[in-house]
Amino acid sequence: MRPFPMRRIAALAVLALFLAPGGTSAQDPGQVCFFPGERLTYDIKWSIFPAGRVVLEVLPDEEMDGRTVRHFAMTAKTNSFVDAFYKVRDRVDAWTDLAMTRTLLYKQDQHEGSTIRDVLVTLDWEKGQATYTQDGKANAPIQVPEGAFDPLSIFYHFRTLAIAPGAEFTRPVTDGKKAVTGRAKVVKKETLKTEMGKMDAWLLEPELKHVGGVFEKDEKAKLQIWFSTDGRAIPVKIKSKVAVGSFSVELVSVETYPQ
Repeated sequence: MRPFPMRRIAALAVLALFLAPGGTSAQDPGQVCFFPGERLTYDIKWSIFPAGRVVLEVLPDEEMDGRTVRHFAMTAKTNSFVDAFYKVRDRVDAWTDLAMTRTLLYKQDQHEGSTIRDVLVTLDWEKGQATYTQDGKANAPIQVPEGAFDPLSIFYHFRTLAIAPGAEFTRPVTDGKKAVTGRAKVVKKETLKTEMGKMDAWLLEPELKHVGGVFEKDEKAKLQIWFSTDGRAIPVKIKSKVAVGSFSVELVSVETYPQ
């Protein structure tokens, strides 16, 4: 196996999860289908080779500036084999308002190979600005559209919306460095085989024109995401094919606390 794919696999898997919603529709959010205590675990594969694990969690609501906010987290970890090539231990946290209309705060704790970064993105909605701070050094604020989400929380906002064949979704997304409009389209309904048995899922394909790296370098690059049709809109599988090979992120367990 070539070393390049192994060095990049964790970053690609994280990117896929971030792109999963591709955006959200113009309609208002519907009923929330996730609650604190939800934990989704995924296995990462490069081609047929196991490479690591990604976990998405809905954490307990918190208080921020005198109001209740939602808290989401994602962790990504390569396995012992990939660690020998490119060790990854990443964590991302995101906070939104309770109604899930926009991001309030976004953090990244990045440990990839020899790279260690601590990133904080703060949102000032009175000014419509986001400020990106890396390792204590802040960039100049950028303007962000009203209702923008970070790459993690938009994933959960998407899950509150009704998915139907042919539907197209758009929503502004910001990582603190730039703000773009994410787009995705519902292609069809399929039945997938998973670790937990067969699951019906909607297939979505996000637009990739705002994505760099190997996606940008391959005109035929494709990203596909399947969300469950059971009302919870749980991401079941993510698959992509690029010039350096293919990778997948597959659901292996769902844990929830009683409500």
